[in-house]
Amino acid sequence: MKLFPRVLCDAARAAWREGFALGGRDVARWFPGHMAKGEVRRETLGLKPHLLVLNKMDLADLKEQQKIIHHLEGEGLKNVIFTNCVKDENVKQIIPTVMELIGSSYRYHRGENLEYCIMVIGVPNVGKSSLINSLRRQHLRKGKATRVGGEPGVTRAVMSRIQVCEQPLMFLLDTPGVLAPQIQSVETGLKLALCGSVLDHLVGEETLADYLLYTLNRHQLLGYVQHYSLGGACDDIASVLKWVAVRLRKTQRVKVLTGTGDVTVIQPDYSAAARDFLRAFRSGVLGRVMLDRDVL
Repeated sequence: MKLFPRVLCDAARAAWREGFALGGRDVARWFPGHMAKGEVRRETLGLKPHLLVLNKMDLADLKEQQKIIHHLEGEGLKNVIFTNCVKDENVKQIIPTVMELIGSSYRYHRGENLEYCIMVIGVPNVGKSSLINSLRRQHLRKGKATRVGGEPGVTRAVMSRIQVCEQPLMFLLDTPGVLAPQIQSVETGLKLALCGSVLDHLVGEETLADYLLYTLNRHQLLGYVQHYSLGGACDDIASVLKWVAVRLRKTQRVKVLTGTGDVTVIQPDYSAAARDFLRAFRSGVLGRVMLDRDVL
């Protein structure tokens, strides 16, 4: 039995949204309290040589990589490496680059038997622990030394030193995810949430799915149409999630009060559909996306 008609929008006829309704959301409530434990003073970092590692490069649209680098250089970030820690791609560049930065920052050696301790700092759920494990695989041929996870908040305290290289002798410190004390805007918060830096339920899975749909359509990234066998691109999240739920057999029984009493009806599970939509995006199934394209 068909539960409801197939209602989809045609890209040629759809009235695409010109903006996303932010609705006065309080972005400060989205970010977990454990981040405060990992707060690092910006002025302290400014005194140390530092390297910006942009991980998960396999998920990003890097067609305009030079523009990205130029934009970062304009913000004072001149040492940048793109990596994919799952496949250990470009990871071998990190330690030689770090050593070059250290060598250019200090004019003398403190002793013959040197060891280095590097702190890994970054936004939640960007692969800091995966980076440490990848470095160990590359340089020590050893397995995991730190726990990883697909949600923010897996690392909740600064861990003890973890060796990642023998020559030179180098240790890394894994730290909890940190963010700026104030998020610039609700839309910035939504972008961070789409990347998994916030627990989904704090923002709302359907809200995130709606912002994702808006973003994909805005940039004409329509991989979701083929992935879910939609009849065409659509700007209405309810219609998309309804179709996804039925296709994945994600339904739920709901009691509805009628004039003759309670009646159990089968309805699409919008939350389950939203979760699948977000998972597809974060795993790269919907294609490579750069959320900050407008910044360049």
